[in-house]
Amino acid sequence: MVDYCKPKYKRVLLKLSGEALAGKDRNILNYDVVSDICESIKECYNMGVEMSVVVGAGNIWRGRQGEKMDRTRADHMGMLATVINALALQDAFGQLGLEVRVMTAIEMKEFAEPYIRNRAVHHLEVGRIVIFGCGIGNPFFSTDTAAVMRAAEINADIVMLAKNVDGIYDCDPRKFADAKKFDEVDYMYILNHGLTVIDSTAASFSKDNNIPLLIFGLDDPRNIIRAVKGEKIGTMVKPAAEQQMKLL
Repeated sequence: MVDYCKPKYKRVLLKLSGEALAGKDRNILNYDVVSDICESIKECYNMGVEMSVVVGAGNIWRGRQGEKMDRTRADHMGMLATVINALALQDAFGQLGLEVRVMTAIEMKEFAEPYIRNRAVHHLEVGRIVIFGCGIGNPFFSTDTAAVMRAAEINADIVMLAKNVDGIYDCDPRKFADAKKFDEVDYMYILNHGLTVIDSTAASFSKDNNIPLLIFGLDDPRNIIRAVKGEKIGTMVKPAAEQQMKLL
């Protein structure tokens, strides 16, 4: 039986979409929304959970906006945009009294530390929150992929992807009223059905490295706390074998 008074996970990597930081008014950054998100993360931290964050940049720049541009240059712009969001999160955490480190895959030492895996793990072990910026530092890879790769490197127990949709459906719930949400699904279902709630590279990497994923909605920032406690929320992505064993 799950004890919802205690965290289920010790080390969590949380992926925040950039759009979530914009709030309902769709400004580039809504600081009240950022603060609410950071307060929920702080509550998880206060429960003893080691929290790390990868943040997207969709509130500022998406690669497809630069479809007439060179793809590499457009993606570099997106990487820079993630740093703006990371610094906003760092500021909000600081105002809550938390010690935070922003680490970037592309060196910009005036703003942040360069990403070094052992240093990132050390920060977590001594009680700091770590925010990863610039994706993985290469074009053509999304921040979803950065999230699962960083999770593998720091040995996170789970990747939690806070999205603008509350889980994985068998079809687009915005287009089909009868869309059914999955409580659990395996990686291959995402890949075989071409679902775009998470990009295929991230899904494939998670499958190959047995990284559990939880996809849930961020309409309520306290969903982060519910997810960390193991409450029934969103859609869990696991290997098919684990789901079959559960059915047995």
